[in-house]
Amino acid sequence: MKAAVLRKPGAPLVVEDVEDPRPAAGEILLEVKACGVCHTDLHLAAGEWSLPKLPLILGHEVVGVVRGVGPGVSNFKEGDRAGIPWIYSTCGTCEFCTSDREPLCPAIVVTGFMVDGGYAEYAKASAEFAVPVPPELTFVDAAPLYCAALTPYRALKISGARLGDTVAVWGLGGLGHYAVQITKVIGARVVVVDIDSSKLEFARRLGADFAFDASREKVDEAIRSLGGAHVVLNLAPAPQAVEQGFKALRRGGTLVLVGLPQGNFSLPILGSVAKGIRILTSAVGTRQDLREVLALASAGKIKTVAETCRLEEINSVFERMRQGKISGRVVIEFT
Repeated sequence: MKAAVLRKPGAPLVVEDVEDPRPAAGEILLEVKACGVCHTDLHLAAGEWSLPKLPLILGHEVVGVVRGVGPGVSNFKEGDRAGIPWIYSTCGTCEFCTSDREPLCPAIVVTGFMVDGGYAEYAKASAEFAVPVPPELTFVDAAPLYCAALTPYRALKISGARLGDTVAVWGLGGLGHYAVQITKVIGARVVVVDIDSSKLEFARRLGADFAFDASREKVDEAIRSLGGAHVVLNLAPAPQAVEQGFKALRRGGTLVLVGLPQGNFSLPILGSVAKGIRILTSAVGTRQDLREVLALASAGKIKTVAETCRLEEINSVFERMRQGKISGRVVIEFT
């Protein structure tokens, strides 16, 4: 099969022929139809995180058609539509797996990081953790839901955002374009902050109530003039965004950190305690969260805005991501 392979951190991916995977017990084999390109893949390809496996096939927003079923699999059959999220598998029995926190499982195995992912014509998945693709969705529309929509959905879920609240979203990229739509589904007021005027206009088209340019105005003051944010969802990989978001919160507000800037940041302890600020972190969601996201998309309540590319174009897509020139999501489509 053809795959885009990371052989050396910091080097371009190499599109080459590799051996087809074979499903073991409890696994299924997918013919990949689409795979979203996530900013996390860019971190991995750059060598910013320690890689447990090389060579490595990236990609954790993987959807396709089941073409093989390993021994012991009863929930999928050949011809079914299925998707592989970030969580390839967990132990299933620890305190985290049994309490709606399976992303924290110490035995977690991650797709496109610890095992090969979906930048390939075929990929394996744990049948227990694969989630069916609803028939109402195309593969291109479905692929980014498995991470880019799931991640802000989980973050908003744990934030406690409610009808009538003000939610400020920092960063209108792949995750942000879903965050705006999910927040509107909740019935909250949406404020978007970015430094790209075209992305701010995109946010308005998606339904944002306000859109502020952090490169031109004091966005924390602008949001406080609206009464302050009940929830700030930071999706931007920049330390200054964390500081701005903190200042934009109203008393009793919640800051949810999702974006992954390099280095560290600091926040005032006195200000946090005096204002009763909650600071949360959130990575990816659970399988149940993903089912809920897919149900929203199937009902037409959230929509994917994506452009497609060929596998051979992945390095140019990475470069555009580095430059912040992508709105919505880019999806590798296999024909």
